[in-house]
Formats: sequence, structure tokens, C-alpha cells
Amino acid sequence: MSNDKVSIALVLPDLLGTYGDFGNAVVLEKRMTWRGIPAEIVTVNFGEPVPDSCDIYVVGGGEDTAQTLAVRHLRDHPGMQRAAARGAVVLGVCAGIQIFGESFTRADQVTHPGLGLLDSTSHAGGSRAIGEVVATPADGLFEGLLTGFENHQGRTVLGPSARPLAHVKVGTGNDGSVEGAVQGRILCTYLHGPVLPRNPQLADLLIEWATGTKPAPLELEAVTRLRTERAKAAGVPA
Repeated sequence: MSNDKVSIALVLPDLLGTYGDFGNAVVLEKRMTWRGIPAEIVTVNFGEPVPDSCDIYVVGGGEDTAQTLAVRHLRDHPGMQRAAARGAVVLGVCAGIQIFGESFTRADQVTHPGLGLLDSTSHAGGSRAIGEVVATPADGLFEGLLTGFENHQGRTVLGPSARPLAHVKVGTGNDGSVEGAVQGRILCTYLHGPVLPRNPQLADLLIEWATGTKPAPLELEAVTRLRTERAKAAGVPA
């Protein structure tokens, strides 16, 4: 941990903040604070250098133009990539899963190089995926269902070094079969909501990776109600 605090970098929320994914950083900070783990959010806006000293990096979703600007900025300011190389935790949502890969092809059929953090490629699909997603965790990575809301045209193909985060039961995810990706301590998903308020077990997995200690149970009635309500909306039991 940095300076006896877990530092959470909220990366480019002014570009990649279309879907309220900044809430993922807030959830991580709160779930640690409630357990007595000191934590802080470090906001990094467009035009600012990205520190390489943080413990967790959170990247959200955005439109095509913002996504292209974001990947250029992150190539020019590679602090997150340096941090990932030393084992920092990185969460990428929607645009994140695309720009973290080797390349992404936008709806205008122009292919852009990605950051190379994830063994994947992304391209625009024929139709837009919009709606609730329910998926089961892959390889026992976490307990319970993964739920969220997707709104994207991208389709992502994983290479051999990356593994799926979950297997789709309802919705599209990466390709109609699997959802998200995990490679080392990099975890990506197409799911908004934001994803961590709806999936506290996923937040706690990231906290465990960052601190090296499995966090104590934290039961919150509002979170349980949210998960039950959204699973019901998708037509599956919580």
C-alpha cells in the first residue's frame, strides 16, 4: 500500500465518465473505510500525468471519440501501465476493456492500437447490446451471480493469456458467450450499473488483490436488495 493508505486512481473520469462508472472508485473506498482500512481516491483528469504509485486504477466507459482521446493520453502518460507491470490492480469498464487490449476497431472501421495490457482485440458488432446482463463467474473467481447493465456495440475476442470473467446467462457481454476478462490483476467488464455497487463480491476481490488480505464480511441490506431487484428484472433468481 502507498503511504499506509490504499490509493485508488480514478482515471480520466472527464472523458470516460458517461455511465457513472466513477461510482466504482467510491465503492472501493467506502468498503475499505467501513472495515478500518485507510483508503483515498486520486482523480486524474485529461491533460494530467497518471501516477504510477497507486494501488488500484479504475477506468470507466465513454463514447468513441472520448475513448480514442483517452488511449492517446494514456500512451503519453504511461503511469498506469507501469503500475500494472509491478502488479497494481486495474479495473476497466466498457471502453476500458477495449483500450486495454492490443487493438480496437471503431464503428467507422478505423482500427486503433490499444495499450497492450490485455491479450484481446475488440471491434464493432452488427447491433448494439443494451440491457441487463447476468453471468456466472468463471473458474470459481468469486461467488454469486455477476449482474450489470450493458450499452455497447463492441465485441471483444480474448487471446490465450486472458480468461473470461464470467459466462453469460442473460445478455451479450463480450460476444454472447463470455463476459469480461481477467489477466493477472487486470479485470475488465462491459457492465455498468456501476458494476461494483451491484457486485460487492467483485469489489472485495479487487480489495483482496490490492491489500493481500481477504476482507472481513460486510453485510449491507441495501446492497442485497439491489442485487435481488436487478436479478429479478433480468428474469433470474438472485
